[in-house]
This record gives sequence, C-alpha cells and structure tokens, in this order.
Amino acid sequence: MTGEAVDSAGAVARAKPLVWTVPNALSMLRLLGVPLFLWLVLGPEEDAWALALLVVSGITDYLDGWLARKLDQQSVVGQILDPVADRLYILAVVVGLLLRDIIPWWLALSLPLRDLLMWGLVPLLRTRGYSALPVHFLGKAATFNLLYAFPLLLLGDGEGSVATLAQVFGWAFAIWGVGLYWWAGVLYAWQVKKLMATTERRPGRDRDRSARGTARDG
Repeated sequence: MTGEAVDSAGAVARAKPLVWTVPNALSMLRLLGVPLFLWLVLGPEEDAWALALLVVSGITDYLDGWLARKLDQQSVVGQILDPVADRLYILAVVVGLLLRDIIPWWLALSLPLRDLLMWGLVPLLRTRGYSALPVHFLGKAATFNLLYAFPLLLLGDGEGSVATLAQVFGWAFAIWGVGLYWWAGVLYAWQVKKLMATTERRPGRDRDRSARGTARDG
C-alpha cells in the first residue's frame, strides 16, 4: 500500500497546474452533460438521446486521458475533473433509473453508501500525510461494469428481443459492478488500516502545510 501511495503521490506531483487544456475542456463538457441526461430521462423520456449522450460521454472519457498523455497536458485539475465526472454520471444514471422504476432502491443506495465509506477514510489518510487513495484496478473494473450496466438497463426498459437482451446483459454488468465496487472499497479500507499501522502520524503543522500545497496546485 505504501509503495502504491507513493506512486500515486508521484503522479500528482508530476501533474501540472494547468486549467485551460483540451483534456480539461472535454471533462467540463462531460460535466455539463449530467443535468442534460437527467432532463432527457425524467422529462420527455427521450431514452435514445440519453443513450447517445452516454455514448458520447464514454468516448470523451477515453479521449481526455489519451489527449492528456499525447499532448503532455496532464494536470491536477484534470485528475480531479475526470473521476468527479465519472461519479456524477453514475449518480445521475442511478437517480434517473430509480425514479423511472427501472432499478430497485437497494441497488441505488448501495453505490453512494460505498462512496460515503471512501470519504470516511480520507481524514485517516490525512493523519499520515496522504490526501487520497491510489486508484486500484478493481475500482476501475467496477466503474467499467457500471458504466456499461446502466445504459443497457435503460435500453432494456422496452419491448422486444433487443430490450430483453439489453436487460439480461445490463443486470449481469450491474451485479458484477456493484460487487466489484464494494470489494474495491473493502480493499481500500484494508490498505488504509495497513498504512495506519506502518506509517508514523504526521504532525498537524505538516498536514496543514501539505493541504495548503495541494490547494495551491489545484
């Protein structure tokens, strides 16, 4: 865990304090699409346009990371915007599908509850000089499954063989996604526990200095 955290901290340190870059512009466009998606799903119920928006969001999600590396425009702002956009899209889709009675309440609650667990770990990390957890492949796999699951479940809210297939595959991705999401959360909690046991507590003054440095970089 300690080595992974150092690697993650190194990645943040290598990021530049850039704001107006092509990758960041794509991430901002993705964020603007969140309320539009909710309106399409809950207002006129234009599911085809909502699905098209999710496809565009997925493409821009890939492009912003690829362009950041290709153009050497990796930035602290981008490292914040990208996961925030992912979480907001997942939350928007969950809310939309819940209000449309496409998914049950237990599925809708399981995801934000796990995110609350993650937020609860942040104060413990700060006592050891870290501001965030390193991204784990299980977390990426969970996000991948969920980003496929919910559009398929939306597509499955209809009639015909295509809708039936979409619903079957959508629930398969959803079950795996939720399982991996919580498995990754438990793994993060175990890693934090290990870090707390193997790393000395940093003085409050050093933690405040670190927090101010992070704020300046952002």
